[in-house]
Amino acid sequence: MKQLRWQILVVLVTLVIVAALLFTQQSQQTTTGGPILSQPEQGGVYTEALVGSLGRLNPLLDWNNSADRDVDRLLFSGLVKFDERGMPRADLAEAWGVAVDGTIYNFTLRANAVWHDGTPVTSDDVLFTIERMKSAGSLVPQDIKDLWGRITVEKLNDKNLKFTLPEPFVPFMDYLTFGILPKHLLEAVPADQMPNADFNINPVGTGPYKFDHLIVEGGQISGVVLTLNAEYYGAAPFIEQVVFRYYPTSADALDAYKQGDVLAISRISPDDLSAALETPNLSMYSSPLPQMSFIFFNLNNPDVEFLQNVNVRRALMLGLNRSAIINSYLSGQAILANGPILPNSWAYFDGAERYEYNPEEAATILKDEGFGIPAGGEVRAKDGVSLAFTMIHPDDALHTQIAQALQRQWAKIGVRVELQAMPYDQLVLNSLASRAYQAALVDINLSRTPDPDPYPFWHQAEATAGQNYSQWDNRPASEYLEQARVTADYSLRARLYRNFQVIFAKELPALPLYIPVYSYAVDAQVQGVQVAPLYDPSDRLATFTQWYLLTRRALQQDATATPSP
Repeated sequence: MKQLRWQILVVLVTLVIVAALLFTQQSQQTTTGGPILSQPEQGGVYTEALVGSLGRLNPLLDWNNSADRDVDRLLFSGLVKFDERGMPRADLAEAWGVAVDGTIYNFTLRANAVWHDGTPVTSDDVLFTIERMKSAGSLVPQDIKDLWGRITVEKLNDKNLKFTLPEPFVPFMDYLTFGILPKHLLEAVPADQMPNADFNINPVGTGPYKFDHLIVEGGQISGVVLTLNAEYYGAAPFIEQVVFRYYPTSADALDAYKQGDVLAISRISPDDLSAALETPNLSMYSSPLPQMSFIFFNLNNPDVEFLQNVNVRRALMLGLNRSAIINSYLSGQAILANGPILPNSWAYFDGAERYEYNPEEAATILKDEGFGIPAGGEVRAKDGVSLAFTMIHPDDALHTQIAQALQRQWAKIGVRVELQAMPYDQLVLNSLASRAYQAALVDINLSRTPDPDPYPFWHQAEATAGQNYSQWDNRPASEYLEQARVTADYSLRARLYRNFQVIFAKELPALPLYIPVYSYAVDAQVQGVQVAPLYDPSDRLATFTQWYLLTRRALQQDATATPSP
């Protein structure tokens, strides 16, 4: 009997415990309105393989080293940054104002912004950085130095500055993303000696992470370690420590991931894409690069007067199988370009005319324009003038293959193209600059320019000595470009650029080909990763403060309030 009563007692106690647990769970769900979920938690070590090597961790010296820019992206801050659509947002400057005439910009620095050594950030740091940027010691491109040489920068007080431009120029905001340097640590270093400063391997910035130490193996620098900046003025990052390790190639970086040495790879080359896609737990991310490939036509060359005919240019566009070129020679790592503005921009207009591959329609257009194929011939001609021209192109393997593909595609519609390869610098500085060409396969680099500002390449004023290499002379299009770069109202600017893009698509002064895609890889355990438009490859880290490795369990809050009776 005692044994039986003991079993009954156990059963009763168990039922009481279960009932209590059920009541507690129900009470929790009633109070909180939801189940238990995982939320990001601060901590963890993130290790990324950088393709390249360390040069100098200094934002004025990293222009030619993408691996340095990746590290600097987390160490330094600019006055402003740009969002996913290319709109300026606050960074070190918490606010700014623009004068009605568009020539004066006033900026206010964040009151809580401090350097990694605890020193407050002041207007003097900004003034110092701009002066050093203009010096011979910096590696900033000369055109940017020239621009700053025309701008007056004035300190109003420790936290306020005034920039005075010689004329209205809304894209000026693009030039305020440069990393600010600490005057108190670098003012004793002569400008021409800055490339040799110890600061470049022991940097102090204002970014979400601060420099901790270099990793040295076998007498060589093989990595950089960053730690959380507890005094960062922005949202605190989740990941506590960041380790960058250097590898000579994308393939070496992928091998390091497979061996468990890193959690991410900064760049996956097209050659390594298939292997990366087949690697378990490795998530791929891709985003268009700030670069566009075009075929420029010299619209003012009397030797190819037929290129001035818009219908001939439209036929040439219809005769291009751009998708086949992307798939065959770029491993699919590009998207079609439909105009002179990047598709992720606030200024991009999706409704402009587009051209699909249609060789039959192309041939019909050329025939209607009087270009027929003589008996037994292969090249169209009109009044004894053959539809033939010379196209220059960069002499590297990729551009040569693409040029040959274009040549074959145009031959199918009765157009003969002679190819001439040359070094890229010679192509631009000699042939394009002097307008001594007929057609050219070129890449336009739009890095670090979130504001589209197509003015330099397509405005009438740039046709003679500027970058309007096609010498396109269209007054309505030029007027839209003029107004758009001096108007601060972004909604009005978007309408102006829409009108410009409609004209461009109709006239085709140049043929847009493709926009390359940048691919990087991150292990699946890294969460919160977002694909951001790239104005520079380092922009893939633009949302890094939101990435996380650790989670904690939390109750989901009920966002729906129950109305009172």
